[in-house]
Amino acid sequence: MKKTILSIALAVSSVIAFAQTNADVVGEWYNAEKDAVITLYEDGSTISGKITWMKFPNDKNGNPKTDPLNPDEKLRSRARLGMVMMNNFTHIEGNVWDDGNLYDPKKGKDYSGMITLADENTLDLRGYIGFSFIGRSSTWTRKTD
Repeated sequence: MKKTILSIALAVSSVIAFAQTNADVVGEWYNAEKDAVITLYEDGSTISGKITWMKFPNDKNGNPKTDPLNPDEKLRSRARLGMVMMNNFTHIEGNVWDDGNLYDPKKGKDYSGMITLADENTLDLRGYIGFSFIGRSSTWTRKTD
């Protein structure tokens, strides 16, 4: 009986030890190209992200890059730097956040999204339209410098 209770206690404690929380993905992340940093933050009970650094924040004329491909004409003049480009990511289970929305300012497109925390410094982001198996994946790296 004692062995059974001990086994259950160990199993529960190991599940708790590997449980992820929103705090695990919060922080600064380099995108795959390492030309931008996206800061992920808690937004109520979900995760959102905004562009907080760009390698080339200005266009060839020295003006801040904007969002000219946005389907909403009113948003085309907004600056990319500081733009919220992902929101509503909900912790589903383990190391997965799903049901989020992504906006790609390089293409002017909106996608559904899913985040998987591969390890403490690696984040896999999947953007898709409709079904998650039809989409594109990107690996981000935690900013540690």
